[in-house]
Amino acid sequence: MFEELPLLPPDSILGLAAECRADPNPDKVDLTIGIYMDESGNCPVFNAVRLAQRQLVDEEQTKSYIPPQGDPQFIEGLVELVVGSDALGVRSGNVGAVQAPGGCGAVRLGAEVLKASGTKGKVWVSDPTWPVHVPLITSSGLELGQYRYYDPATHGVDFVAMTEDLAAAGAGDIVLLHGCCHNPSGADLTPEQWREIAGMAASQGFTPMVDLAYQGFGEGLDTDVYGLRCLIEQVPEVVVAASLSKNMGLYRERTGMAIFVGPNSRTAEATVSQAKAAARRIYSMPPAHGALLAGRVLGDPVLRADWEAELTAMCVRINGLRLEFQKRLENATGRDFGFIAKEKGMFSFLGLSEEQAKQVRSEHGLYMLNSSRINIASLNAGNMDRVVAAVTSVL
Repeated sequence: MFEELPLLPPDSILGLAAECRADPNPDKVDLTIGIYMDESGNCPVFNAVRLAQRQLVDEEQTKSYIPPQGDPQFIEGLVELVVGSDALGVRSGNVGAVQAPGGCGAVRLGAEVLKASGTKGKVWVSDPTWPVHVPLITSSGLELGQYRYYDPATHGVDFVAMTEDLAAAGAGDIVLLHGCCHNPSGADLTPEQWREIAGMAASQGFTPMVDLAYQGFGEGLDTDVYGLRCLIEQVPEVVVAASLSKNMGLYRERTGMAIFVGPNSRTAEATVSQAKAAARRIYSMPPAHGALLAGRVLGDPVLRADWEAELTAMCVRINGLRLEFQKRLENATGRDFGFIAKEKGMFSFLGLSEEQAKQVRSEHGLYMLNSSRINIASLNAGNMDRVVAAVTSVL
């Protein structure tokens, strides 16, 4: 049976990271995978998470399953963090949530519930979007559409083209939006643009689905969900896929949540029931460790303050790296790289061709995606000059 299986190529991102690890070049730099790295090139464990983990180890008395919906303290804490206490007050009882294995699991659960609704519409995704969105959504049986989003000429959002395309989205359609820190471009909607999209959703009847993977990495925990909360204020139904991989450093713990905002309590109960049934079919029960840690951090005022302070420092560092990288590139090339400092989050398209991206890889050991997307958070004082020199060499 297995003799007939075709050998598939490696994942476009993970495969490059593996290639970098195997490269003997001592000066190689990996800017591929979307993981926050500190100044020493290490993916750190938050101090609050470390403290919560010690508490959990000391106090944990069982390894039995947690409830199918997820850890209650985690659900309460993350829903409040994402949706906000004001919106929860207005729409009390209308919000359902189910814990998921990471943001990927949350996207898949959201897609499964949307498919179960019987919609004949399609899911509109941005061009470009995170590549894994495609298999996560289509594996549920939903059809994909695409709307224009990023303009390589301006290195920003082509909002006119975006709204022209989304004018065709109507009742039964779903529009997938990046809550903040757009992956892969780093180009985000402005508050005014978010309000316009919310108005379009309300008038045209399409359902927004928001992938929120980087809350706190753009401008701050509340600022980064301005657009999502605009949608919740104006649109009857919103689906959210939230993840704590980045902003709490729980990558390997797979800690996420599918959140469903509906018009009433019955729809909240229905979406939760459908999400739990989908989870049972796909992976049966939710993983516990990351959720138990996150629930403690979000529910303990001391741990939460510690976590928020460290997250703020990470956000400041990323934005500082953007400014420094822009300055050094401009000094070295004489070209305008101002777009880098205007973007949000970890990612940026440098504007190199695929041939140039491959050239810096082969000649300098600088690993970026063929699209020239890089992870800004992988830059540091020890490698930035090498990165600037490599990019300059092909311009």
